[in-house]
Amino acid sequence: MLPLADVHIRDPFWSAYVDLVRGVVVPYQWEALNDRIPNAEPSRAIQNFKIAAGLAEGEFYGMVFQDSDVAKWLEAVAYLLTTQRDDELEAIADGVVDLIAQAQHEDGYLNTYYTLKEPGKRWTNLTECHELYCAGHLIEAGVAYYQSTGKRKILEVVCKFADYIDEVFGSAPGKLQGYDGHQEIKLALMQLYDATGSEKYMRLCRFFVEERGRRQNPHFYDAELEQRDGSTHFGRWVIDDKTYSQAHKPIREQDQAVGHAVRFVYMCTGMAHLAAATGDVKLLEDCKRLWDNMERKQMYITGGIGSQSHGEAFSMDYDLPNDTVYAETCASIGLIFFAQRMLMLQPQGRYADAMERALYNTVISGMSMDGKSFFYVNPLEVHPKACCANHKYHHVKTVRQGWFGCACCPPNVARLLASLGQYIYTVQDHTVYANLYISGESKLELGGQAFVLHQQSNYPWDGDIRFTVEAETPVTFELALRIPNWCEHPALSINGVKVPFDGRIHAGYVKLEREWQAGDSVELALPMTVARMKGHPLVRQTAGKTALQRGPLVYCLEEADNGANLHQVLLPPQAAFEVKEDDTSFGRIPFITAAGLRRDPDSWGEELYRRDTAQQEVETQLKFIPYFAWANRGEGEMRVWVDEK
Repeated sequence: MLPLADVHIRDPFWSAYVDLVRGVVVPYQWEALNDRIPNAEPSRAIQNFKIAAGLAEGEFYGMVFQDSDVAKWLEAVAYLLTTQRDDELEAIADGVVDLIAQAQHEDGYLNTYYTLKEPGKRWTNLTECHELYCAGHLIEAGVAYYQSTGKRKILEVVCKFADYIDEVFGSAPGKLQGYDGHQEIKLALMQLYDATGSEKYMRLCRFFVEERGRRQNPHFYDAELEQRDGSTHFGRWVIDDKTYSQAHKPIREQDQAVGHAVRFVYMCTGMAHLAAATGDVKLLEDCKRLWDNMERKQMYITGGIGSQSHGEAFSMDYDLPNDTVYAETCASIGLIFFAQRMLMLQPQGRYADAMERALYNTVISGMSMDGKSFFYVNPLEVHPKACCANHKYHHVKTVRQGWFGCACCPPNVARLLASLGQYIYTVQDHTVYANLYISGESKLELGGQAFVLHQQSNYPWDGDIRFTVEAETPVTFELALRIPNWCEHPALSINGVKVPFDGRIHAGYVKLEREWQAGDSVELALPMTVARMKGHPLVRQTAGKTALQRGPLVYCLEEADNGANLHQVLLPPQAAFEVKEDDTSFGRIPFITAAGLRRDPDSWGEELYRRDTAQQEVETQLKFIPYFAWANRGEGEMRVWVDEK
């Protein structure tokens, strides 16, 4: 991937989101971390650090992983400072760095929960208590802030912490042969290795990969539980269900996406990064096997993963309920991390397709369009009354929340969008792979030749994309443009001359190799027709239904446009689609209209059940909006999959 400082996003769609993160989301989250948001659940995350640093009095408050919210906020700030300096924001972040450093123990340990609430019990409940998870987020933040500002203080803090972890864990006699319940540390150690070049961090990552699920009698989780005399933090089920944290068997023997969805994709991201750094072919195959199961059998059309609320987890192949779905925002962000690392290993369009699907749908659905409220859960079907009355829907929120007691998703959205420039291109040897179509310019250097690649489009509203080369002297490289799996009839030209696709498409990319002159341009046309999407025949929840997709965007019906009882709406097979746009309460966003039918419940009568008698149907005009925009106009029903006539 390209350094974030070398990529400048100037995009009609995404620049607004990055500006929103900079101007609203990060300041809002800073207020939330300091408990200054009226009517929102308190965080106390900054206060915990102040108490641990000896700067305030009190007790620890919040979830056992509360520290991670501060770390993700700091990481988002680091990315924002990389792309645009801000002295005031940097001064606030420097204060947070000072606070974190003051809370660090002399030996390098750093965790406010164990410092304040359970001193003397470090590393006694790795299964449940997120010590290495919090450490991982802090390390990622430290690396990002150092790379952004050049200030070494936070890097020294996280290196000292990682060095201490390395002293504690390992296979050598006297070390703890254990591993994390939540697998964030693997990502972080590989990023620290990239930043410092110190191989001990990569070796430690490999230890955590190889140790996980290793056949021991008793299992590490059970042995740890016995040493705690049976005490638990969240409940015995977390320890007993080894699949929940992917510790049921060695990683290299796993072949299905199981358990907590965020843990799964974080695990796979660390594995893929390790495989890329070491050239471990077998580990690459392990990653591909797990990716295949997740993408082909357990991923929603919106890029959501994790189909059940219990354990925020995968359930089984082809089980993708729309109304009780979990599809945590963090899980789709983790999917993007995993996809990016797979693209580093083996550029294939399918990884970028999934990255795009998650980004344009679930991830930005997870944040309101004003940046001040958030979804943790991303359903594909909502009936507000049922969400209040039926406990199986209680995890589904019908309006975005100002903050959460478990607030992992809001800062995760912020750090992803602030670093979005890192996901647009992948460079391997002399090939530049365009994974995402986001306007802006990027500085590159291949084979000692420096140039700037400009990208311009109105994506995702239309698929006409233009690349222009800016170079002082001719430069030779291969430009690989992703042909999305949603596009059927792409067209390509160089300097206005049509170029055939014959023999040029490889693994989802059309490849153009030549000596590029200054001003050379490539025009890629990706026609955005409205597509009727179908689910796999084994997905019971989509049988007899269709969903609309245009370009990378999935569309939905919302009560604000179509009235209540959306389950009574039918989309005839011959319905024609028209793309329109007008000014709405949430912006000027293209929508889709179609002639549909609606069953009339009043024609049924009072009987709860009756003989099969055709229900009266009336014609209606349907309006579909992009899924990411739903729930920005108040509470109401929503539905992605629509019954077919």
